[in-house]
Amino acid sequence: MKYGISSDARPQATLLLTAAVISIVLWFIPFAEIITYPFRIFVTFIHEGGHAIAALLTGNSVESLSIATNASGETYTSQGGAFSQMFVASAGYVGSMAFGAMLLVLIRKAIAARIVLVGSAALIFGLTLIYGLIKPAMSGVVSSALPFTILAGTLLSVGLVAVAKYTKARVATFFVSFLAVQCILNALLDLKTVFFLSTPFAPAVPTDAVNMANATGIPALVWAVMWIVVAIGILGVAMRFYISGRKRQLEFDLSRPFDQLPPVFNSTPRLMSDKL
Repeated sequence: MKYGISSDARPQATLLLTAAVISIVLWFIPFAEIITYPFRIFVTFIHEGGHAIAALLTGNSVESLSIATNASGETYTSQGGAFSQMFVASAGYVGSMAFGAMLLVLIRKAIAARIVLVGSAALIFGLTLIYGLIKPAMSGVVSSALPFTILAGTLLSVGLVAVAKYTKARVATFFVSFLAVQCILNALLDLKTVFFLSTPFAPAVPTDAVNMANATGIPALVWAVMWIVVAIGILGVAMRFYISGRKRQLEFDLSRPFDQLPPVFNSTPRLMSDKL
């Protein structure tokens, strides 16, 4: 079965391909990480936010969420049962991939890029305000990364709102595409790192896969491979949806409903085929 890019998907696909090419080219440009640094911090917020949301969904509490200057992050939550621990630990990498895929779907469904940007800003600012400032102050959690978390979260939120308000629609759409690509690529790169850190020959480094191994007794390498498979599956579904055509709906005039129906029989014989 052959798949092609639907004609109505080509403008968005062009923007997405451009964003992906720019992201990859920046990897090979010296000091280009300065340009991509805010996006890396954004992805870390999404990663840690995935842990926080998963903890809340399983009835746990979130004590703090912090982002360090090297773009690493930590989220402290209460520990529930085995299922809760597995769900929370898995929600970081899988959540980043799912968020990037969601951005692709929103673009494809013609949701205004400005709405997506403002929504993303609200998410980042909410995580910063509640779990980077209020909850740590109430619980007495002390972390040297909290001041940077508050600063970075505030600047990111303001920046996203500024792009939504002051740029043209096409620029805003490209920016959302770039955010989606950054979430997806960084999630894959992080999973690659976790995979190698989970091998028996790697140094002992605390990772989400190690947390999963401690909670379940299943080796960290197994969890890393499972997350990679799930992430690629999410990306595959999103891309399949992204390039497919929007469903066409038939509209009938209620005053003349039967005149618009296609004929059942045709006097000229011909072969009929289904196109997928």
